[in-house]
Amino acid sequence: MNPSETFLNLLRSPAPLLALAPMQDVTTLEFWRVMASYGGADAYWTEYFRVHGDSRPEKWILDSITKNPTGKPVVAQLIGNDIPALVRTAKTLQKHAIAAIELNLGCPAPVVYRKCAGGGLLREPYKVDAILAALRDVVTVPFTVKTRIGFESPAEFDVLLPLFAKHPIDLLTVHARTVLQMYRPGVRYDLISRAVREVRCPVLANGNVHGPTQAQELLAETSARGLMIGRGAIRNPWLFGQIRAQLRGEKIKLPTGRDVLAYVRALWDNEITPGAREAAQVQRMKKFMNFIGEGVGKNFLHEIRRVTTPGTFFRVCEDFLDHGETMTLEPDAASGDKVS
Repeated sequence: MNPSETFLNLLRSPAPLLALAPMQDVTTLEFWRVMASYGGADAYWTEYFRVHGDSRPEKWILDSITKNPTGKPVVAQLIGNDIPALVRTAKTLQKHAIAAIELNLGCPAPVVYRKCAGGGLLREPYKVDAILAALRDVVTVPFTVKTRIGFESPAEFDVLLPLFAKHPIDLLTVHARTVLQMYRPGVRYDLISRAVREVRCPVLANGNVHGPTQAQELLAETSARGLMIGRGAIRNPWLFGQIRAQLRGEKIKLPTGRDVLAYVRALWDNEITPGAREAAQVQRMKKFMNFIGEGVGKNFLHEIRRVTTPGTFFRVCEDFLDHGETMTLEPDAASGDKVS
């Protein structure tokens, strides 16, 4: 079965689809490898390919497709506003073993939206309409869209949602915050429910999925076809398995502090570039620790953000995680402020 058929079967399956959200310079090939070792997602989205007039698919992102370590379908994500370049890139990527092509309409990074790409395109619905039409004409694999609910205001969803309903896309992922809201509180799950009612394709719910019980409640509340999880999965690589267990009515298995410490070490082993300066290696790991630390505690975050060497990095990790107590790794239940 080819990746596209596998992906479409996941969308038709009675079980909710659980996806790893794409996060630039975080959800890399190396991170996928670690996630897959913990059970992982049902499908993976690449970091975005930057598309412009003379662009070519970045090799390190293309490696996620050609060297896919997960055994699961991979969706190739595009970001940009140049229609001929988007069409050209979509045709190129379809020569590889991808499950789908996705248009990114949700990236909230100012460096992206100021160029009218990612979430910045939401300010120009007519441009979005034209891009969707052009890509749908040339994409022969499933075509998906990831969006936020507006650039500045949720009221903008009133204009955007009919565009997604108009075009025959195969999956819509809704991150229920605005672009300018970034990752702050106030996720509008009611607008995901509205999308489920008004578009013809399946909808994934995205935005602050942080635990198995909350995930089950969110699926029930929105009637979404599944969940796309980013920050929560980085913080807790067991989360996908915990959600599956929750949906089956099984007991949730929680990691111990030492399990979390082993996860940190696995990240270190997979993410560190041989020969790189130690300071650069530690800095790279801090990208992940900012997420993991939300589930460990503010004292841990305070200390880990100040380390500069591998020795001090692992000493802080061991101070907070070398224990046998179970941890939920949910931000509001962080239990790692206590040193064991």
